[in-house]
Amino acid sequence: MPKIPTWRTLVIAGVCLFAFLSLLPNFLSPAIRDSMPSWLPSRAITLGLDLQGGSYLLLEVDIEPVYRERLETMVNDVRAALRAARIGYRGLGVQGEAVALTLTDPAQRDQALAEIEKLNQSSLSTAGRIRDFDVDDQAGSIVLRLTDAKRNELRQSAISQSLEVVRRRIDQLGTREASIQRQGADRILVQVPGEKNPENVKRLLGRTARLTFHMVDLEGSVQDALKGKVPPGDMLLESAEREGSAPTHYLIKRPVDLSGESLTDAQPSFQDNQPVVSFRLDSAGARRFGKITQENVGRPFAIVLDDKVISAPNIREPILGGSGIISGSFTVESANELSILLRAGALPAPLKVVEERSVGAELGADSIRDGTIACLVAGIMVVALMIFYYGIFGVIADVALILNVMLVLGIMSLLGSTLTLPGIAGIVLTIGTSVDSNVLVYERIREERKGGRTPLSAINAGFGEALRTIVDANLTSLIAALALFQFGSGPVKGFAVTHGLGIVTNMFTAVYFSRSLVSLWYDRFRPATLPL
Repeated sequence: MPKIPTWRTLVIAGVCLFAFLSLLPNFLSPAIRDSMPSWLPSRAITLGLDLQGGSYLLLEVDIEPVYRERLETMVNDVRAALRAARIGYRGLGVQGEAVALTLTDPAQRDQALAEIEKLNQSSLSTAGRIRDFDVDDQAGSIVLRLTDAKRNELRQSAISQSLEVVRRRIDQLGTREASIQRQGADRILVQVPGEKNPENVKRLLGRTARLTFHMVDLEGSVQDALKGKVPPGDMLLESAEREGSAPTHYLIKRPVDLSGESLTDAQPSFQDNQPVVSFRLDSAGARRFGKITQENVGRPFAIVLDDKVISAPNIREPILGGSGIISGSFTVESANELSILLRAGALPAPLKVVEERSVGAELGADSIRDGTIACLVAGIMVVALMIFYYGIFGVIADVALILNVMLVLGIMSLLGSTLTLPGIAGIVLTIGTSVDSNVLVYERIREERKGGRTPLSAINAGFGEALRTIVDANLTSLIAALALFQFGSGPVKGFAVTHGLGIVTNMFTAVYFSRSLVSLWYDRFRPATLPL
C-alpha cells in the first residue's frame, strides 16, 4: 500500500481538530463560550421542545375576517364611485359573502356597471394582478362577489403575513431557537423551547394588534347607535376601559385616518408617573398625522386597537414631530406587551388555538436520559460486535464510528441546530449503519484474500471494488433523508437532519479515514496474513 501523502494526513488531522473544536462548546458554560475568541466555534447544540420543555401551539388562521374586510373596502369604493358619477342607489352593503346594492333608477344600469368595472380595471393596472370581483346583475340589483383567484390571493397573503408577524413577536420575547412553520393549508405550528409559561405566548399571539386612528363623530348619538341606529359611515365601538360594570362606547368615523402600518417604533415609557406607550411614525405617516391634528384641533381623536378604543384624547395642538403617546389604564407589563405587538406589526387575520401542549423540563430530562442510554447501548453493542468479527480492523471501524458521531454533533453545533428526540433517533441509526461501509470493504477483502491475492493487493482491491457499492447505498439513503427534510415537518425534519448528516460524514470516515488507518497499520506491521 503506498505511503499516505502529507496532504491527506493534514486533511484528516484538520477534520479531527474541527470535530473536537466544534463539539467543545457543548461542554462549556455560556459565560466561557461568550469569552472565547471570535475565530473559535462558540455555538452549542440547542435542545428542542421535547428535550428541554416549552410550549407547543398549533394555530389556525381565520380567513373569513380578511374576506369581510375586503368586502367592506369594496362597499366604500363603490359608494365613492357611484356618488362621484351621480348614480342613485339604496341598500349598499355586505350581504353574506357578497356586496349588494339596488339602483333607484334602472336607466342608470349601464352607467353604474361601467363605473363598477373601472374599479376592477384599476386592480388590473399593476402587472400580474387579477380581477377582484365578478359582477352579477339581477333585475336592477347588482351583486359583487370576490373571484376565486382573489380569495386565494387574499388567503395566501394572510397566511404568509401571519407567519412573519408571529415570527417577529416570538423573537421579541427573547426566546432562542423557536420553531415557526406553516402546516397544512391554513395552520401555523409554533414551538417555543424553554418557555415556562405558555399563556404568555398565547396572549401575545392571540391578539390581532391592528392599530388604527379615527375621528370621533360628535354629531351622531351614542344612545341611538346602541339601539341599532348607527349613522352611515360610522362605527360603534366599545372602550377598552370600563367605568364600573357598564362599558363606555364611542361613535367613530369608519374611514381610517392613519393605520399602524405607519409605525416605525413603539416603546413603553412613563408620563405623569403612569405607564404609557410612546410611538414614532415614518415620514409619510408623520405628514398625515400632522395634517390631521392641524385640521382637527379641539376635536377627539380615537386610538383603536383590535376594534376597541384605547383612548380618545382631544387634539390640543398640531402634532408635527411624527411621534405621540398612547395612554390608558396600562400596567408596566401591559405597556411592554403592547409595545412588542405594535413593533412586530398587526396580524392580517385572527389566530385560533387549535391544539396546545406544554412539555415540562422533567419530561425533557427523561427524554435526554433515555436517548443517551439508547446511544450508549447502541454504540457499545456495535463496537463489541465489530471487534469480535474483525479484530484490529473492527477497532479501526470503531474509531471511524466515533469520529463520525463527533462530526455530526460538531456540524450541528456549528450551525446552531436544534436537537430533538427524533434527532437522537437519527444519531442512534447513524451509529448502527455507519459501520456498514466498513463491513462491505472487509468482506470484499476476505473474498480477495481467499482468491489468492496478497494482503496488500487484497486491501487495495477491497477498498477500490467496494467503493461503488458504498456510494450507491449512501446516495439512496441520502435521497430519502432529503425527501424527509423537504416534505416532512417538525419531528420528521429533526430525524432527517441528523440521519442525513450521518450519511455524509460516513462517506468520509468509513472510506477515506478508515483506509488511512489501515494504511498506517499495514506500513507499521507488514503482516504476512490478514486478521480477517
